[in-house]
Amino acid sequence: MVSGAALVAQRLAEGMVRRGHSVLVMAASDRGQGYEQIEAGVRVVRLRAHRNPARVGQHFVVWPGTAVAQQLRAFRPDVIHLHDPLQLGLAGVRIGRELRTPVVVTMHAMPTLAAAYAPAVPGLRWVIGTLAWAYGRWLNQFCQGLVVPSRVMGELITHTTGLQADVIGNGVDLERFAPHPTSAGEGAALRRQYGLDPHLPIVLYVGRLDIEKRAEIVVRAAAELLRAGRAQLVLVGDGHQRGLLERLSARLGIAAQAHFTGFVPVGGTLPGLYRLASAFAIASEVETQGVAVLEAAASGLPVVTVRATAMPELVEEGVTGHLVAPGDFAAMGARLGDLLAQPRRASAMGLAGREKMARDHSHTHTLELHDQLYAAAGARLNAATGRAPRPADRAGVPAHAESGDEWGV
Repeated sequence: MVSGAALVAQRLAEGMVRRGHSVLVMAASDRGQGYEQIEAGVRVVRLRAHRNPARVGQHFVVWPGTAVAQQLRAFRPDVIHLHDPLQLGLAGVRIGRELRTPVVVTMHAMPTLAAAYAPAVPGLRWVIGTLAWAYGRWLNQFCQGLVVPSRVMGELITHTTGLQADVIGNGVDLERFAPHPTSAGEGAALRRQYGLDPHLPIVLYVGRLDIEKRAEIVVRAAAELLRAGRAQLVLVGDGHQRGLLERLSARLGIAAQAHFTGFVPVGGTLPGLYRLASAFAIASEVETQGVAVLEAAASGLPVVTVRATAMPELVEEGVTGHLVAPGDFAAMGARLGDLLAQPRRASAMGLAGREKMARDHSHTHTLELHDQLYAAAGARLNAATGRAPRPADRAGVPAHAESGDEWGV
């Protein structure tokens, strides 16, 4: 699946391998049938799965307990890290208790996100949200660590459930996502590849084109600029809303200036598209941190987004970008227009955002915090069960990792 959570899990796994740890990933198969492969040193076991009709490109597993148990009994991990709190998560919790292995869970989305896909039946979404919170509270009692990517999400979880969470940001690869082009002709080549006007500045959106992402707000916000010939809009991503957004662009008279690229891989031209743009816009009100916002800021782009969830933690009004009221496409359009009219100020905001990412959200720092979390989770389980702890070095990583017996995650 292509999503912020999936990308965060992938980068974490690959980063832990680079730090000397042994990592096994279990995930839904993208082919239906199960298979195994090695990706960037990570052993990936893809379990038999079915297509999810609610999301483009996503698959889900059914009753994976036996397969998960077999893999983990053979791998004997030092810690189990859950990124899916449902089917795979339940299986991980069960085998964790059997193996007496600490379990950590990262909440990549608010529990109420599931309600966004429910029919607009009075009271139904409230019921789904309430049940989701109750399930999250129940699952956490079997875990030795709870991770959230932003302070606001941690505060909401504490307020709603009384649980305390470790705040560890998603992190961003500052080398891959950087302001300077990798070659002199990068920009011109990308404009030709995607059929972009060589003279117009670009307003960029990156993310799934699904209902909760509110990409229609970005389209409406950019419409006046596009009709006035002041900009062009590039929307990177795919989802069930793509057709609706393309038709909306046609109704607004901006179809020729609104470019839908579909999915663009991180290892492909995505970093270059960030560098090519003049401003980044996103209107989602459900971001627990927002991988695309991290990438845009790291690439030196000023960000225009909504004052909701974790966005004020990433975007400082008037310094690294602008915040507008949720759903206010007119205000978003005005702010985008201001940035395009003042390119020097926009560039200064982008550089300020880059500095903020380097200071607070580097992927290296994220990996270090996870190493410390894993050690702490093991200590908590040891204290709860009376098991003798493993020796640890001063960095909080088990001492045997330095002798070749690495953490198994």
